[in-house]
Amino acid sequence: MTPPTHFPYFTDNYCPPECACYGRVVQCSDKGVDKVPYGIPYNARYVLLMNNRINSIQLDLLNEYVSMEFLVLSNNRLTDGAIEGAFEGVPALKRLYLDRNLLESVPTDLPVSLEELRLDNNHMKVMSEAAWERCPGLLVLSLSNNSLGNGSESLPDAALAPLRNLRTLNLDHNRLTSVPRGLPLSIKELYLKGNLIQQFRRGAFNGASGLVVLDLSANRLTNRGLLRDSLLNATQLESLNLEGNRLKQVPRHLPLSLKTLNLEGNLISSIKRAAFSAWKNLEHLGLARNKIFRVAPGAFGTLLVLHQLDLCHNTLRQVPRQLPHGLHSVALTHNKIQSVPRDAFCWGNKSASLSGLVRVQLEHNVLDMGRLDAQAFRCLRGFQVVHFY
Repeated sequence: MTPPTHFPYFTDNYCPPECACYGRVVQCSDKGVDKVPYGIPYNARYVLLMNNRINSIQLDLLNEYVSMEFLVLSNNRLTDGAIEGAFEGVPALKRLYLDRNLLESVPTDLPVSLEELRLDNNHMKVMSEAAWERCPGLLVLSLSNNSLGNGSESLPDAALAPLRNLRTLNLDHNRLTSVPRGLPLSIKELYLKGNLIQQFRRGAFNGASGLVVLDLSANRLTNRGLLRDSLLNATQLESLNLEGNRLKQVPRHLPLSLKTLNLEGNLISSIKRAAFSAWKNLEHLGLARNKIFRVAPGAFGTLLVLHQLDLCHNTLRQVPRQLPHGLHSVALTHNKIQSVPRDAFCWGNKSASLSGLVRVQLEHNVLDMGRLDAQAFRCLRGFQVVHFY
């Protein structure tokens, strides 16, 4: 039989020989094909084509797939020209995965229905506002491991402004030198890990932001680069990751709403008494792998709901004094601790009642067990809470 000249026309129960079909799910991954298999049923909802050698998609090929919601083309050989016009005629497409291809720019003909787009691990260097005007309903956008910013700039101001419903934006491991400005106020999670960011200026959010999670780890931020009003509008921020930057002091002027703060792997050498006094909601605090040799008495005492405190891999010579009563675990391994003050764990009005601590890690220090003051541990739930070795 001569196959039809138009592509393709098969009954709903047909399945291409290269694929496996389960109801309306068509699985054609890892087959070594260099084009979309012939004859995928038009009623397919989920089409999986990852890990192949597909280098082009014929124009209008996908237009008949009016029910397709999820298309995965990850890890192929698609270029900008190879996908031009390929997706705009797919009316129900909600999730499109184009990660690990050879794309250099964001497609400009995306369908209006799109809610999730993954473009990680491509060769992208530029982005324009025009790319997003066709898909205002996008909720998740992932652009990690590209070359956006090119090491000398950030994204154009308000480049993502049309995405007024965006919830999650991943720009990890690009080449941005500053936090983009004019970001959609709808963003809840923003990931900027592993860029070249030196500055966080005012203007990232021009209005009240709904941001809850912000990851700025593994960048080049200094205290001077983290400007006073950079997070002024992020009044709902709960998790801030600043690990692996170049901060020499605990940053000031961070949102009062913070519950998790990661400052590990910086250059902080001391903690002042008022360093954390403003953040009454803080539950998790990471200060490991700094250069901290001194903590002012009571520096953590005002953190009434703090559960976890990590001070590993610093140069402390004693356990910090007046640790919070609500603390569940404190990690102090790999310091130079020689002593445990009487008011480290047990102090104030609650010094006679049992502490909430269930784990105290003191391994890899220089404690002389014979000279420890037993009174320093009087409020703990037994010595099994403390790990010396």
